[in-house]
Amino acid sequence: MKKLFLLFITIIFTIVTFAQKLDSTALIIIDIQDFYFPGGAVELDEPVKASEKAKILLNHFRKNNNLVVHVRHNFEPGGNIHELVKPIEGEKIISKDEVNAFLNTDLNEYLKKNNIKEVILCGMQTQMCLKAGTRAAHDFGYKWTVVEDACTTRNISFGEHIISSKDVHYSTLATLKSYAKIVTLIDFLQEE
Repeated sequence: MKKLFLLFITIIFTIVTFAQKLDSTALIIIDIQDFYFPGGAVELDEPVKASEKAKILLNHFRKNNNLVVHVRHNFEPGGNIHELVKPIEGEKIISKDEVNAFLNTDLNEYLKKNNIKEVILCGMQTQMCLKAGTRAAHDFGYKWTVVEDACTTRNISFGEHIISSKDVHYSTLATLKSYAKIVTLIDFLQEE
């Protein structure tokens, strides 16, 4: 009888812990906006491919009734959130003027109000707004994960040097991994 009681307590504890983890996790989609797509003002490398992965991630969060936050940079033309990850009713939209989604917005207050402890991030551009939001999430004490293949960027230049989008993307992730969890979409979904 004692073993059965301990088994019952263990099962209940596992269910409660899993439910609390789901309730305390949010997805933040950063700047997946029209101006980053072909024909836009700042075309990125393979934005559709990254956005399709972000859509799978978004659908996963919606299916599990987790909190979803969409971040958009105030930029025109093309400032709409892309149709692949278009918000639905009830999902928070943060509009920002800064690189960092937490700066001069109510993002941190919104996450705290909803008892969020962990954030999962994806979006555009890896070395800019995604990195800034990720570092800020860390500074505010959130546990965080970046889904690296649901992010992208573009070639950039420094003086006479052209740095490929892949090098920019992976070097940014390499700096973030020293204090963050960086995973692929498949790895993230398998862990859930």
